Amino acid sequence: MKLLPHLLLALALAAPAALSAQTMPTQKPTPPEPAHRFDPPWNAPFQAGVPFTVPGIDNAPDLYGDVVDPQLVVFFGGNQFMVLDDLLKEFRKAHPEYVRIFVETLPPGILAQQIAQGSLVLGNMRIELKPDVYAAGKNRMDMTPEWFARTTSYAQNRLAILVRQGNPKKVTSLRDLGRPEVRVSMPNPEWEGIGKRIEESYEKAGGAALKTAVMTTKVKAGSTYLTQIHHRQSPLRVLYDQSDAAPVWYTEAFYQKMLGHPVETVAIPAKENILANYVAGVMKAAPHAKAAEDFVAFLNSPAGQAVYQKYGFLPPVK
Repeated sequence: MKLLPHLLLALALAAPAALSAQTMPTQKPTPPEPAHRFDPPWNAPFQAGVPFTVPGIDNAPDLYGDVVDPQLVVFFGGNQFMVLDDLLKEFRKAHPEYVRIFVETLPPGILAQQIAQGSLVLGNMRIELKPDVYAAGKNRMDMTPEWFARTTSYAQNRLAILVRQGNPKKVTSLRDLGRPEVRVSMPNPEWEGIGKRIEESYEKAGGAALKTAVMTTKVKAGSTYLTQIHHRQSPLRVLYDQSDAAPVWYTEAFYQKMLGHPVETVAIPAKENILANYVAGVMKAAPHAKAAEDFVAFLNSPAGQAVYQKYGFLPPVK
């Protein structure tokens, strides 16, 4: 019986704590972010049909439009994918006779191989279409002048550095990409023209030592990742915290910010930067020669130029 007062006292002390635990709102755990929350396609398809895109499994964002019996086939250097929605909309306004259009926005070196070999195999699909128009950087176009009936410049671009929002590694220049702890996503110069142009900028910013650090030492160490298709992989690697920084075309960083993705752009000063001149060529072997001429002319029309400048491209070389 002597224990009873002590027991009552203990219960009295415990009661407020128990009541507090019952009445306090419980904090809900933060749900995990979707695994593919930033995945492409970032363009909006203009075709009608059954939608079936499965991120990470069935997704081919760089094949665009009507692959069956197209009236116009365009091979664009991949870094121009963001203009397609508006560009083709405006082109159709000017030329409503072209209903079925097929566009590829793969790396220009891969497109060149496809033209030379005659087909592309993507997964289990084989595409055997000849382009009417091939458009890429001037250096790439100059490699095969015999392919073209005529060529014309239609836009320019420059480089920038893409980082995650908040810039956690405090990247302020190309020189910072040589730091061992900064994970870099870098276009492979073997088939991406931008890769060689970025190497030029490395040499401008830090000489041969910086280029060697990023392209040799850090590749061997695994802290520089060489992409297969940089205009898709580099932004995704930054967004998913697989890379800290990615040298890209300015327009690619500009577009990621247009999409509202959590990224920032680090500017590269003009003395360390380069200008890319984009050139479109009407193919000598174009299956749809009139459509090719109409499309290339449209690129330099006021409507075509307005689209390119909306997405951050510079006007063409005069």
